[in-house]
Amino acid sequence: MKIELIRASVEDAQEIWEIQVKSFKSLLDKYQDFETSPASEPVDKVAGRIRQEETYYYFICADDVKVGAIRVFVHPTAGYKKISPLFVLPEYQNRGIAQKAMQMCEQIHGAENWRLDTILQEAGNCYLYEKMGYHRTGRTEVINDKLTLVFYEK
Repeated sequence: MKIELIRASVEDAQEIWEIQVKSFKSLLDKYQDFETSPASEPVDKVAGRIRQEETYYYFICADDVKVGAIRVFVHPTAGYKKISPLFVLPEYQNRGIAQKAMQMCEQIHGAENWRLDTILQEAGNCYLYEKMGYHRTGRTEVINDKLTLVFYEK
Protein backbone atom coordinates (compact mmCIF):
# COMPACT_ATOMS: atom_id res chain seq x y z
CA MET A 1 0.00 0.00 0.00
CA LYS A 2 1.39 3.37 -1.03
CA ILE A 3 1.01 5.99 1.72
CA GLU A 4 1.54 9.68 1.03
CA LEU A 5 0.82 13.00 2.69
CA ILE A 6 -0.78 15.83 0.76
CA ARG A 7 -0.70 19.30 2.30
CA ALA A 8 -4.21 20.60 2.91
CA SER A 9 -5.45 24.17 2.65
CA VAL A 10 -8.41 25.98 4.16
CA GLU A 11 -10.46 25.02 1.10
CA ASP A 12 -10.12 21.41 2.30
CA ALA A 13 -11.62 22.09 5.74
CA GLN A 14 -15.02 20.54 4.97
CA GLU A 15 -13.49 17.34 3.61
CA ILE A 16 -11.08 17.03 6.55
CA TRP A 17 -13.92 17.65 8.98
CA GLU A 18 -16.08 14.94 7.39
CA ILE A 19 -13.27 12.38 7.64
CA GLN A 20 -12.52 13.53 11.21
CA VAL A 21 -16.13 13.09 12.35
CA LYS A 22 -16.35 9.60 10.82
CA SER A 23 -12.99 8.63 12.32
CA PHE A 24 -13.79 9.76 15.88
CA LYS A 25 -17.50 8.86 16.03
CA SER A 26 -17.02 5.47 17.70
CA LEU A 27 -14.81 7.05 20.39
CA LEU A 28 -17.37 9.79 20.97
CA ASP A 29 -20.08 7.16 21.36
CA LYS A 30 -17.90 5.14 23.74
CA TYR A 31 -16.60 7.96 25.95
CA GLN A 32 -19.36 10.59 25.64
CA ASP A 33 -16.78 13.42 25.64
CA PHE A 34 -18.93 15.92 23.82
CA GLU A 35 -16.82 18.91 24.92
CA THR A 36 -13.44 17.59 23.71
CA SER A 37 -14.01 14.98 21.00
CA PRO A 38 -12.94 15.92 17.48
CA ALA A 39 -16.21 14.29 16.35
CA SER A 40 -18.07 17.12 18.12
CA GLU A 41 -16.09 19.99 16.64
CA PRO A 42 -17.70 22.35 14.14
CA VAL A 43 -16.08 22.63 10.73
CA ASP A 44 -15.13 26.22 11.59
CA LYS A 45 -12.70 24.97 14.23
CA VAL A 46 -10.91 22.80 11.66
CA ALA A 47 -10.73 25.74 9.25
CA GLY A 48 -9.37 27.96 12.02
CA ARG A 49 -6.56 25.52 12.77
CA ILE A 50 -5.67 25.22 9.10
CA ARG A 51 -5.35 29.01 8.94
CA GLN A 52 -2.83 29.08 11.80
CA GLU A 53 0.60 30.02 10.54
CA GLU A 54 2.20 27.35 12.77
CA THR A 55 -0.06 24.55 11.51
CA TYR A 56 0.58 21.99 8.79
CA TYR A 57 -2.44 19.85 7.90
CA TYR A 58 -1.96 16.84 5.67
CA PHE A 59 -4.37 14.41 4.10
CA ILE A 60 -3.20 10.85 4.61
CA CYS A 61 -3.66 9.00 1.34
CA ALA A 62 -3.49 5.24 0.87
CA ASP A 63 -3.23 4.19 -2.76
CA ASP A 64 -4.47 7.65 -3.81
CA VAL A 65 -7.55 7.55 -1.54
CA LYS A 66 -7.90 10.13 1.26
CA VAL A 67 -8.22 7.93 4.35
CA GLY A 68 -7.34 10.34 7.15
CA ALA A 69 -5.45 13.44 8.15
CA ILE A 70 -2.75 14.62 10.50
CA ARG A 71 -2.11 18.08 11.89
CA VAL A 72 1.37 19.16 12.94
CA PHE A 73 1.57 22.28 15.08
CA VAL A 74 5.07 23.79 15.31
CA HIS A 75 5.32 26.01 18.38
CA PRO A 76 6.70 29.35 17.19
CA THR A 77 8.98 30.04 20.17
CA ALA A 78 9.46 26.78 22.09
CA GLY A 79 10.21 24.86 18.91
CA TYR A 80 8.41 21.65 19.82
CA LYS A 81 6.03 19.97 17.39
CA LYS A 82 2.66 18.57 18.38
CA ILE A 83 0.46 16.08 16.58
CA SER A 84 -3.17 16.98 17.16
CA PRO A 85 -5.25 15.47 15.73
CA LEU A 86 -4.29 12.31 13.84
CA PHE A 87 -7.08 10.17 12.43
CA VAL A 88 -7.76 7.41 9.96
CA LEU A 89 -11.18 6.24 8.76
CA PRO A 90 -12.36 3.11 10.62
CA GLU A 91 -12.23 0.87 7.56
CA TYR A 92 -8.52 1.72 7.10
CA GLN A 93 -7.41 1.46 10.75
CA ASN A 94 -4.96 -1.17 12.01
CA ARG A 95 -3.03 -1.27 8.73
CA GLY A 96 0.02 0.77 9.79
CA ILE A 97 -1.23 3.91 8.05
CA ALA A 98 -1.06 6.19 11.10
CA GLN A 99 2.43 4.96 11.94
CA LYS A 100 3.65 5.63 8.40
CA ALA A 101 2.04 9.09 8.41
CA MET A 102 3.83 9.93 11.67
CA GLN A 103 7.15 8.74 10.25
CA MET A 104 6.62 10.88 7.17
CA CYS A 105 5.88 13.93 9.35
CA GLU A 106 9.13 13.30 11.21
CA GLN A 107 10.97 13.26 7.88
CA ILE A 108 9.38 16.59 6.94
CA HIS A 109 9.55 18.38 10.29
CA GLY A 110 12.47 16.64 12.05
CA ALA A 111 12.59 13.56 14.25
CA GLU A 112 12.99 15.24 17.65
CA ASN A 113 10.98 17.32 20.11
CA TRP A 114 7.47 15.95 19.49
CA ARG A 115 4.42 15.98 21.75
CA LEU A 116 0.99 14.42 21.60
CA ASP A 117 -1.81 13.17 23.81
CA THR A 118 -4.24 10.31 23.50
CA ILE A 119 -6.93 8.45 25.41
CA LEU A 120 -5.37 6.42 28.21
CA GLN A 121 -8.10 3.79 27.93
CA GLU A 122 -7.27 3.15 24.26
CA ALA A 123 -4.42 0.66 24.69
CA GLY A 124 -3.85 0.37 20.93
CA ASN A 125 -3.17 4.10 20.61
CA CYS A 126 -0.79 4.05 23.58
CA TYR A 127 0.99 1.01 22.14
CA LEU A 128 1.45 2.72 18.76
CA TYR A 129 2.99 5.85 20.24
CA GLU A 130 5.23 3.95 22.64
CA LYS A 131 6.38 1.68 19.78
CA MET A 132 7.31 4.83 17.86
CA GLY A 133 9.57 6.05 20.67
CA TYR A 134 7.20 8.30 22.61
CA HIS A 135 7.29 8.16 26.39
CA ARG A 136 4.69 9.22 28.91
CA THR A 137 5.36 12.54 30.59
CA GLY A 138 3.50 11.58 33.77
CA ARG A 139 0.81 14.16 33.05
CA THR A 140 -2.79 13.05 32.68
CA GLU A 141 -6.06 14.94 32.42
CA VAL A 142 -9.39 13.45 33.45
CA ILE A 143 -12.07 14.44 30.93
CA ASN A 144 -14.92 12.47 32.47
CA ASP A 145 -15.49 9.28 34.45
CA LYS A 146 -14.80 7.20 31.31
CA LEU A 147 -11.93 9.07 29.66
CA THR A 148 -8.48 10.25 30.73
CA LEU A 149 -5.94 11.85 28.42
CA VAL A 150 -2.31 10.79 28.73
CA PHE A 151 0.51 13.00 27.46
CA TYR A 152 3.57 11.85 25.51
CA GLU A 153 6.89 13.30 24.34
CA LYS A 154 9.58 12.14 21.96
